[in-house]
Amino acid sequence: MLYDLHTHTHCSDGQLSPQDLVSLAAANGVNVLALTDHDCVDGVIEAQSAANSDLAQNITVIAGIEFSTQWLGRGIHIVGLHVDVHSADLQAGIGQQQQTRHDRAATIAQRLEKVGIANALEGAQQYAKGAAIGRPHFAQYMVEAGYVNNMGQAFKKYLGSGKAGDVKQGWPSIDRAIEWITASGGIPVLAHPDKYDLTRTKLYELLTDFTDAGGQAIEVVSGKQTSGVTDKMAKAADDFSLLASCGSDFHSPNYAWQALGQYSPLPSRCKPVWERFG
Repeated sequence: MLYDLHTHTHCSDGQLSPQDLVSLAAANGVNVLALTDHDCVDGVIEAQSAANSDLAQNITVIAGIEFSTQWLGRGIHIVGLHVDVHSADLQAGIGQQQQTRHDRAATIAQRLEKVGIANALEGAQQYAKGAAIGRPHFAQYMVEAGYVNNMGQAFKKYLGSGKAGDVKQGWPSIDRAIEWITASGGIPVLAHPDKYDLTRTKLYELLTDFTDAGGQAIEVVSGKQTSGVTDKMAKAADDFSLLASCGSDFHSPNYAWQALGQYSPLPSRCKPVWERFG
């Protein structure tokens, strides 16, 4: 069985529709797919319907979400797996996040205007296509408008950590996001821990707060990563008695480092999170 438990569609900052995501996942041999769009579950029903309408694809779609949070001034993402998309608590959290995203997009646009990026909000809205605006939408606009050569350069110069468009204000604590997930029957997972560029001491401090708040799993494998990173995250899972998750963090077929369903397997000593799936 091949599990990919971290993916995105155009309902947040991904490129594909939920139906196209399911089709690509099936073509890539994925058996269990979690749709974890940022701060929304809008695409889950469509993805599950697509999977159920063509049983020959042999794919199951798990309802998921990825919440943006703050921890000690850092942006931290918490994935929820096997959530109830109709949960009142989850929907209340999503409503709060959507308002935060709206306000944040306006602030990002104002800051980008000050450094010479004109019409940033309008440009990002064109790429969001009605979804909540995220930094990748601003990056797409800057590439198209000729301010930068590619998405990576947009983040390096304008949107990455510490740059003008890096706005973290307004996100809830990790405790709050975990409350929303667990209240909906879901499993809270610390997303892509290696991407936060933390020392081992800081990572373990984060994991202490995460587990104290009710966190249950960690992404031991996130996209294409070195065996050293995998071993480090597997040990962290062991040290905190956390379940192990894995996923591509897929956004677009153009991003080879996040290819759908293509990443190294979990180490055999890990206890996989799917053992908790009903």
